[in-house]
Amino acid sequence: MHFNLTDLFLKMQEQLDQPQAVLDENLMIELVNRLRPKNPNDAEEVKQRIHSLIKTLLLTPTSAILLQNFLLKLISQYKQISLYADSGILSLDGFWNQLSQRLGAHFLPLVEDGQQLKTLVGKVFHQETDSDWLILIEKQDWISLFSLISESQSNTKEKQISKNELIKAITVLSYRISGIGLYPEFINAQPDIIEYESPFLVQNREIVEFIEKYKKIVDDQDAVVVLPPPDASQAFVMLDQCRDVVLKIRRATKRIGVSISLTYLLSLLEQALDRIELLISLLASKNEIRYTSLGELITDLTQAHYDEKSVRYLLSSTSELIALQVTENASKTGEHYVSTDKSGFWGMYKAAAGAGAIIALMATLKILTARFVLAPFMQAFLYSMNYGLGFMLIHVLHFTVATKQPAMTAAALAATVQQQKGSKNAQIAELAALIINIIRTQFVAILGNISIAIPVAALITFLWQYNLHEPLLSTTKAAKTLHSLNPFTSLAVPHAAIAGVCLFLSGLIAGYFDNLAVYRKVGPRLKQHRRLKRWMGEQRLDKFANYIETNLGALAGNFLFGIMLGSIGTIGFILGLPLDIRHIAFASANFIQGLMTISGSPDIGLILVSFLGVMLIGLTNLFVSFTLTIIVALRARRVRFAQWKPLAKLVLTHFLTRPSDFFWPPKQPIEVDDENSAEQKVRH
Repeated sequence: MHFNLTDLFLKMQEQLDQPQAVLDENLMIELVNRLRPKNPNDAEEVKQRIHSLIKTLLLTPTSAILLQNFLLKLISQYKQISLYADSGILSLDGFWNQLSQRLGAHFLPLVEDGQQLKTLVGKVFHQETDSDWLILIEKQDWISLFSLISESQSNTKEKQISKNELIKAITVLSYRISGIGLYPEFINAQPDIIEYESPFLVQNREIVEFIEKYKKIVDDQDAVVVLPPPDASQAFVMLDQCRDVVLKIRRATKRIGVSISLTYLLSLLEQALDRIELLISLLASKNEIRYTSLGELITDLTQAHYDEKSVRYLLSSTSELIALQVTENASKTGEHYVSTDKSGFWGMYKAAAGAGAIIALMATLKILTARFVLAPFMQAFLYSMNYGLGFMLIHVLHFTVATKQPAMTAAALAATVQQQKGSKNAQIAELAALIINIIRTQFVAILGNISIAIPVAALITFLWQYNLHEPLLSTTKAAKTLHSLNPFTSLAVPHAAIAGVCLFLSGLIAGYFDNLAVYRKVGPRLKQHRRLKRWMGEQRLDKFANYIETNLGALAGNFLFGIMLGSIGTIGFILGLPLDIRHIAFASANFIQGLMTISGSPDIGLILVSFLGVMLIGLTNLFVSFTLTIIVALRARRVRFAQWKPLAKLVLTHFLTRPSDFFWPPKQPIEVDDENSAEQKVRH
């Protein structure tokens, strides 16, 4: 592959021959256009094009000098410091300001300053995929390209301008790092910072010292032979220590919790440390390191041009740690939802049975509330309180709602995937064993919920009719209730999917509030509450504070899940959309209440179709909430699990050979057999 650049070089020469002329940036844009590969992800094509450019510069040595002259003079026409110190680094004005600015810029684009070098970078690398092919350029090719362009010793004035701008950018970043390192959020997360001399302050001292030495050498050109080049190694050591503090804080978030502002500051600090190291390498390192650093900087700045306008990038870079923390808390809860033996199996059944009885009462209260003629808001409020307080009661009594499990167990499964060690086959077999245990526990939880919800709902319906001499549901309402369970003629399954999304969100909410309880020190702060201490007494308040600290997530998740279930139907009514929810436990209670109050005796077809609807509602609830949670949990952990097919095959094989394990606990815990990698099995 070869492309002719002679015409471009001639135009560059023409412009350079006019001393006072402003150089045309379009020549640089055209050069990159010709260099840009057709496929930005084709490493071979990228290599060929870079080699073609290097070959052109080698064959005509004057062209390399010409390119250096043009590049340096073009760059010196622009203000450079903002590109080096700001581009690709989050702003200090915080997450929410950044989010509103970026959203606003999508509707009303920002005015770009034509005097800034960052504007030129955006024009030259004007395609969003440019960073994809730049990153594929090999280190050696960067070295070859820049060593050719840098051969000429001319343009000392322009080189000095660029060096001065680099020095200013390094100084700005160093002071910025010092300031961020002393933020109260950082000191709360890592109190050791103020006990000893902070590396964030020491790095600034070292970098200022390095810059002073560097300036002295540059200014005193006659003494160049006497003075050694300044050593930046101590500055790099201190920057590494700053990185260690960031890493410690990231690890500590599991224990101390995390906030959006802390996550934002950590991301900002990491970006600033990466950039300052690159800039110092450009000034102080040997040629080869300098040239590879320059290639890395060009790639970074090109990517930054698009990232700093992207709402998605801001959300992904700053929410990752919170997503990890939220799913981490959910996974800890999820471990309690997986039983491996008979005692755990029966324990889960009892907990689910207790919840089934309360759900039957909640379903009845919903029917009675629907009798009131109320404004939509008041109706939504009463439904929400019925569900929200009912779910909280279920949690306080240590009962279990079956469909609450998937959001938690999916996060536990993702945590297990992340921690996998050993051979791939052993990992898959271990995960298969976990999935079988999850399915069995889920089965018994659903069984517990509906096996008690149905008879309790039936008993309530019978007692209501017996004592008050009127049916709980009118015949019209009963027919409508049964119709809403029919999977063929109603929206039962899509409504069940909406409930699945609510279940997924409630799992995230629970994790978020668990994190908040730790981060905001809710327990210790409640213990210090003077009024509560006076009302409750110190001993009782301590118990209450400890309970809230460990259960705030579950209580908030249950309450807000109840609000979602209670208000979605009303939101649908207000918007004129067919929105509603279907939840298996409530559907099973409604199923029996509808059958008992319908006019005449229900035929077998109606019973079977309605029961099928209940089962499909349950499956949809579980599938949607589990799928959404595992996607978020794996992404938060930066885990890509590619073995879904062999895992599914192994689980299916186990189902065909030992189906009882999916419904009844085996006599011995499921073990992993990794002796024959070709035929992995889950044995007992």
